[in-house]
Amino acid sequence: MSTRHLVDPEVEPILDLLPQIAFDRAALRDPALLAPLRQALVEAIAAGKPPLREDVSLEVRHIPGPPGAPEVRVLVYRPKAAATGPRPAILNIHGGGYVILTADTDEPKAAGLAGDCDAVVVSVGYRLAPETPHPGPVEDCYAALAWLNREATALGIDPARVAVTGDSAGGGLAAALALLARDRGEFAIAFQHLVYPMLDDRTGSTVEPSPVVGEFVWTREQSRFGWEALLGQPPGTAGISPYAAPARATDLSRLPPTFIACGALDLFVDENIDYARRLAFAGVPVELHVYPGAPHGFPLAYASTVARAFQRDSLAAMRKGVAGKPAPTAAALSPPGRPPGRTGRPGS
Repeated sequence: MSTRHLVDPEVEPILDLLPQIAFDRAALRDPALLAPLRQALVEAIAAGKPPLREDVSLEVRHIPGPPGAPEVRVLVYRPKAAATGPRPAILNIHGGGYVILTADTDEPKAAGLAGDCDAVVVSVGYRLAPETPHPGPVEDCYAALAWLNREATALGIDPARVAVTGDSAGGGLAAALALLARDRGEFAIAFQHLVYPMLDDRTGSTVEPSPVVGEFVWTREQSRFGWEALLGQPPGTAGISPYAAPARATDLSRLPPTFIACGALDLFVDENIDYARRLAFAGVPVELHVYPGAPHGFPLAYASTVARAFQRDSLAAMRKGVAGKPAPTAAALSPPGRPPGRTGRPGS
């Protein structure tokens, strides 16, 4: 069944412009077969990438990786304007189904967050599957979180205002990292910002999603390939770690306030809604947006009304998430109709 008629007309043109990704399952046994596809995608994205924002600087660093693992390459984006105090930090985790893309492909997003949120943004070049299955990718992200905290003074950041963000597989890793950080208890994450996160290996494997989702950009077949590459076994099997597939977590309490955004035609929409529902049930503050007529990757239709709405909601949530907790003012504490500083019953 074709669902193209359900796609927002302003978004539909990108469906013919985005590269079609076909994974050869033989690459699960011989990852070298992925090299041409990876290179072609990186080159295609680089060709259309805008110049780095003039108000933001970029530094490439190599930081200690997990014990016994290679160093992790990170890209550090900073506002060029002088800081008035420690800035918030945002750990950005790129997407790509756990198997493709790089930290560099997220440059417009990362630089935009640095400039628009007056934050230090660190994009993580985690190792890809299937060469590095779980737990390698999430441990690389944890190593970056640890480095952020150890180097907080040198980086000029406030360790009490560290957010994690990611799109698609990056959103899945961001959610997994929040679970891992909570359970290890070493470093605090103040906010998680998840954009159509890839959370549940059962979607499209043992759980059949709605027939109107997942036709475009990221399909059931592509998702099964990504999950099998990450897990090293067929998705949907028993015993999958929640640090690989966060939807498997049975306890979502004590996680940071969360923003989740997804398109209504995205393969991940049901698992995203369910994750938001379970977070709210566990007492976690959640902001959930589902955008009509929007498939996976819809923000790439930059000028569309729905993409602009997403950018507005996303940026507002991130700014709020890293703002800290200022002391409430008298006006904020006053009931409606009662001026600040008055006490007693209304009218007294």
